[in-house]
Amino acid sequence: MIIKGLALAGGLCCALAASQFPEFSQQYKQRLSGAVDELAWVVERFDADAAALGLSRDAALSDLARGTAMARARSESMGQVLIRHERLSAHLEHLRTTNSVSAALIGWQYLDPELAQKTWGDFEPAVPATVAGAGFGLGGFLAGYTLIGMLLSGLGRIVRRRPVATPAE
Repeated sequence: MIIKGLALAGGLCCALAASQFPEFSQQYKQRLSGAVDELAWVVERFDADAAALGLSRDAALSDLARGTAMARARSESMGQVLIRHERLSAHLEHLRTTNSVSAALIGWQYLDPELAQKTWGDFEPAVPATVAGAGFGLGGFLAGYTLIGMLLSGLGRIVRRRPVATPAE
């Protein structure tokens, strides 16, 4: 009876933890979307400045790179902004075109470490009110209940099998 109670508690803890995967994924996607929007604003301003001077994006970067030390530094940082915008935009597009379960499971391979760390810092657990959250919760419960139950049953068998020492005659 104790083993079943502990297995149930373990299953509930795992259900609660697993149900947070879709919520974290959703909060990450919101932060990612904000980052992409802000980078798009910077890229649009850069492209507009370049166009006003009759330059392409690449020509404007080259022009900056030939300037003063500050202009060269700005050329490098703007090049990094352009690369980051392209990478995060592709990641966001992937997350938007997949279902929530896939986003929670395979979206991890696309995580931007900086955004993920900031998302985790601001993460607020939520009650799963989606099918994905309930599914992850059920999966976590079953995994936790099974694992804890098997571990405790195995330990119980080991303890019960100890030979009882008999007094020497």
